[in-house]
Amino acid sequence: MTSLYDGPVVDAHHHLWELASGRYAWLADGPREVVFGSTAPLIRDYLLADYLADMAGVGLAKSVHIQASFLDDPVAETRWLQAIADAHGFPHGIVAYARLEDADAEAVLEAHCAHANMRGIRQIMSWHEKPAWSFNERADQMQDAAWRRGFGLLQRFGLSFDLMIYSGQLADALDLARAFPETQIILNHTGSPADRDDDAIAAWRAGMSALAGADNVAVKISDLGAYDHDWTTESTRPFIRHTIDAFGPERCMFASDFPVAGLHGGADAIYDSFRTIIADLAPGEQRALFHDNAVRLYRLG
Repeated sequence: MTSLYDGPVVDAHHHLWELASGRYAWLADGPREVVFGSTAPLIRDYLLADYLADMAGVGLAKSVHIQASFLDDPVAETRWLQAIADAHGFPHGIVAYARLEDADAEAVLEAHCAHANMRGIRQIMSWHEKPAWSFNERADQMQDAAWRRGFGLLQRFGLSFDLMIYSGQLADALDLARAFPETQIILNHTGSPADRDDDAIAAWRAGMSALAGADNVAVKISDLGAYDHDWTTESTRPFIRHTIDAFGPERCMFASDFPVAGLHGGADAIYDSFRTIIADLAPGEQRALFHDNAVRLYRLG
């Protein structure tokens, strides 16, 4: 027996930006081709009203904003987002940016944590042999001693870590998770299965199954369209179901990655696809994937 989920949704991964702030050099530098396609359609303000309009049909109850700024003053983005949240209620959680390898990482984390909705840090680790697909200059940063010292501060501040990597880095992610078992790691975008030949997919499957052995790792199932621009429910199903099978429905959650995911489909289509793919799961498992796990893992109350 199958039934489509019709309850509340927590979007565990979205972005907002205001270009005039000067915080988004990766957009201000002009269009370029990256793994998800051209950045050209993203070079515009994307504010809370735009996001809420995009999500109007999905049953949105709460949201978690993931950093989009990479400037030397990362707390400026958190300050801006907290002001929006105080005025409008969204976003309910903030995952901010910090360079964990820097000498001032502790001070930056402390400044972030002065804001009520602060929940975690994301510093993108994604390195790929194709330079246009890389978001980090180093393949081995998760192994770097200075970076790991900074990562070790997260537990003290009660912060989780959003880990964005490619599937070739899953072994390093497992090593990191085992080295810091008390820190909650949240893997972004289903482990970013960008390479789609048979060997690469097999490696992604094996890497995800191995990483699931670390109890402190959860996964956001989001923006598979970044790696499959002509995605369908059937093309994404194997990746979503393998992830849920490996990690269990208690350690996975659905997310939009808007506005980036909007390059390859509307929010209604994306969430309808999620609902279809897990329609055979028990109602409580479906609610966990759409709502409860994000509330628990991001401590949204």
